[in-house]
Amino acid sequence: MIKTLFVALLVLAISPVATAQTADEILANYFENTGGLDNWKKVEAIQFQGSVNFQGMELPIEMVQKKDGKSMMKADFQGMTFYQGVYDGETLWSTNQMTMAAEKSDAEATANHKLETNDFPDPFLGYKEKGYTVELIGKETVDGAETFKIKLVKEPIMVDGKEEQDVTFYYFDTENFVPIVVEKEIKGGPGAGMVGQTKMSDYQEVDGLYFPFSITEGAKGQPGGQEITIKSITLNPTVDDTVFAFPAPAATEAGTKN
Repeated sequence: MIKTLFVALLVLAISPVATAQTADEILANYFENTGGLDNWKKVEAIQFQGSVNFQGMELPIEMVQKKDGKSMMKADFQGMTFYQGVYDGETLWSTNQMTMAAEKSDAEATANHKLETNDFPDPFLGYKEKGYTVELIGKETVDGAETFKIKLVKEPIMVDGKEEQDVTFYYFDTENFVPIVVEKEIKGGPGAGMVGQTKMSDYQEVDGLYFPFSITEGAKGQPGGQEITIKSITLNPTVDDTVFAFPAPAATEAGTKN
């Protein structure tokens, strides 16, 4: 009887250790379930086509990201095309929504964006080589789903001239091992101090890899949010790099006559 009780207690003592997940095991399952680590490493560029819900209107959007850091997002609205977060490897620029002119971002925003290019095509891919750290915080129920909460710490960023930690929390569904919620403190601007939240769902297969086709971005605990619907994804498309270049100034009337 005593021996049986001892064995039972021993099993109870070691079973949590045997069944516990580590952050690296969760990430390994994530990459395996979404197409395999080797296939992720083969991605050189991604092109997204979709729409964003803006005040009840569906605006067509296109996003391009490349392994060399070049990126571009554009949206069409009432016959006009707006560019956001366009990066040619050196210059970060966007369209001024009031003047419709292309404007370069300041040095701080450009430097922070350049750090983000290390995350292509996924921030967890080769995270140790990038100098990032991950930590499994534990399990947490999010929107009725049980998740693993993982903390990702990347290189520090600059905010108003001061160095700040770059920390993001990812919530991986415990059944499928895919992130369904991402949270990050907003460091600057009118939303400073709030927590930005991105919800991802409707994972679909594209050439062997799985991506979320439904994304909602907003502030945690706040109503609304921006809904993005992905309609198609192209892996390793042929992209003309001129689309990332900062537009040349329009020729003046006098210059045109000459």
